[in-house]
Amino acid sequence: MRKNVTVALVLASAMALAPFAMAAAQDGGFHGGHGHHGGFEAYSKLNLTDAQKASIKQVMQNAFAQNKPQRQALQQQRQAFEAMAPNASGYQAAATALAQAEGAAMQARVQQRAAIRAQIYSILTPAQQSQLATIQAQNQARRQQWQQFKAQHPVSGSSSAQ
Repeated sequence: MRKNVTVALVLASAMALAPFAMAAAQDGGFHGGHGHHGGFEAYSKLNLTDAQKASIKQVMQNAFAQNKPQRQALQQQRQAFEAMAPNASGYQAAATALAQAEGAAMQARVQQRAAIRAQIYSILTPAQQSQLATIQAQNQARRQQWQQFKAQHPVSGSSSAQ
């Protein structure tokens, strides 16, 4: 039982932090596009001042709070759709409405990520901006090497190549 509670808490924490990770991940943001290092690997290499860290934290908190009502509304719409039986009247209309809402939410997330990245980038010094670009290029090179390796060494029994 304790293990199940722990797993549930870890999953709940991951879900709660997902918007931060998604906002930071675009183009190798905080962590080079991977969520394995707590979300701040690239920025942790920039020797940020305490003031910069506080400013970045504030940007992230503001973005999260600003988007909360939309996330909640979309979650409610998903739950309502999932609760419907496939033969219920209005099922297809609900599916269409959910698909449109999901598309609009994705568009809003992409725009918000861009705004967050711009705000955080403006907090960095020119030297840190240059260093971040170098880190992101290195991360991109590593991702490409990994993709090449996976292409050259496919997993046997796998039905889909990534």
